[in-house]
Amino acid sequence: MSDVRSISLRRLLSISFATIVIILILLLSFIIGQRSIKEVQSEIGNSLGESAFLMGDKLDHFMWSRYGEIGVLSELQDLRDPEDLNDVKILLDQLKATFADFAWIGYTDKNGTVRASTSGILEGVDISERPVYKEAQNDTFIGDVHEAILLAELLPNPTGEEMKFVDISTPIYNYNDEFIGVLAAHLSWDWMKEVRSTMTETLKNKKELEVFVISESDKTIILGPDDLIGEPLDLESLSAAEVDQGGWNIEIWPDGEEYLTGYVKTDGYQDYRGLGWTILVRQPTEVAYSSTRELITFFLISGVLLVILFALIGWFIAGKIASPIKRITNVADRLRDGEDLEIPTYKGIVEIEILSDSLRNLINNLTQTETALEKMEDVAHQDHLTRLPNRNGLENFLDKATKNFDTLIILYLDLDGFKEINDTFGHQVGDELLYQIGIRIKANVRNDELVARIGGDEFVVVLTTSNDPLELAENVGERIISSINQPITINNQKVTVGCSIGGAVWRSEHGDSITEIVRRADEALYKVKRKQKNKVHILNEE
Repeated sequence: MSDVRSISLRRLLSISFATIVIILILLLSFIIGQRSIKEVQSEIGNSLGESAFLMGDKLDHFMWSRYGEIGVLSELQDLRDPEDLNDVKILLDQLKATFADFAWIGYTDKNGTVRASTSGILEGVDISERPVYKEAQNDTFIGDVHEAILLAELLPNPTGEEMKFVDISTPIYNYNDEFIGVLAAHLSWDWMKEVRSTMTETLKNKKELEVFVISESDKTIILGPDDLIGEPLDLESLSAAEVDQGGWNIEIWPDGEEYLTGYVKTDGYQDYRGLGWTILVRQPTEVAYSSTRELITFFLISGVLLVILFALIGWFIAGKIASPIKRITNVADRLRDGEDLEIPTYKGIVEIEILSDSLRNLINNLTQTETALEKMEDVAHQDHLTRLPNRNGLENFLDKATKNFDTLIILYLDLDGFKEINDTFGHQVGDELLYQIGIRIKANVRNDELVARIGGDEFVVVLTTSNDPLELAENVGERIISSINQPITINNQKVTVGCSIGGAVWRSEHGDSITEIVRRADEALYKVKRKQKNKVHILNEE
């Protein structure tokens, strides 16, 4: 007996699993760290969502105030029972001076003509077709942000920027509750910029933070960076705001960058129904998560160092276990390459001793079985008479070829006059003739193409060249016919046969099955045999 003491593989595996457990503990620590990072991300996202809510709340409160102011103004006696339009004009100028956010205030008659206005702008102008009049005949109207080209030309504009306004108008009734006109006002868009500036100042500790206001009607930016004003947006945040009104997510914006985006949809305040604006507050994820990157880097560096450490430990342990197994596998690889070797015996580890003996017996059995299977497969896929692939071999080749090629040419061949030779000279001559015909057909195709005998005097040729397949099919078919037409000497007897060929082209892009193409080639063969034998007929179905 050998003096070498066997060591239990279980003991070695126990050490290995202990190492794996340590690594799993470290991995779990990393996962917990990642969860902490997610919580930080959630905190930042919630902060942006709250910022969007505050912005929306400020906008709604401002618009509610202006909404209320217009309502109060509409109840003034000078407007409900005007005796002198000049007094009304003086009143409107005083109102504009008091409420600086109003860019223009006008008083119309019941037909929509401006009778008095601040600074006399648009007096005498018919605005009956404008929403500021039409929508305010029954109730207070607030319109979305828009450009007022006529007013923009008449109002002072020291900055030269494009002027935008929000309409607020309300019907005016006399003391008999009769409709006598509309009090119309345009809010300057500068107040919105002031609200945004206030928000930006409040959030100045957050880098690269941007605030957007999105119109409900066409989903365009009505407030944001100057180069994006008027641009449409199609973001998940806008859809999410319709469902849950407020929140945050991470998404790709049209500039291709990823942003953490807080969102809220304004819904008015008290009796002010709101304009349905969506407020978005965005921050690049690279900036938002800059503080967490340091934590991730720490985890990664620590993890890499620990992985290296345990990899060295595992390498040492695995070397002890794998050394004999490696010698066995090296021999197995050489056996696969055809060398006549045996799996070596091994002493030292009980389980590897058993493995060595089992593999040695298994290899012997598999070698015998593989030899038998190869012989059976050859028989199953080969025509015993011509040594060409048979129908099974053809199907196997087509299955692989349709995966590797986009175009295949199927030629279906049938010998003309074979039956007479077979009847005249006997089956022995007929069999030899088929064998010689197979050789001639194969001489006309490439090594990666196929010639198969599928029964009787029928053959199938599969060509894989895709350049001008119809012309190629005709040329190869003509060469095969010319070759077969040459006399063949068998037992000192010269015999001659003809050959009819039908063909079809398979293209992967057309979606036809290869079986259907073989059937069409067969149909083409019988067409040519009925019309004129010893010819080629290729179906053209492009």
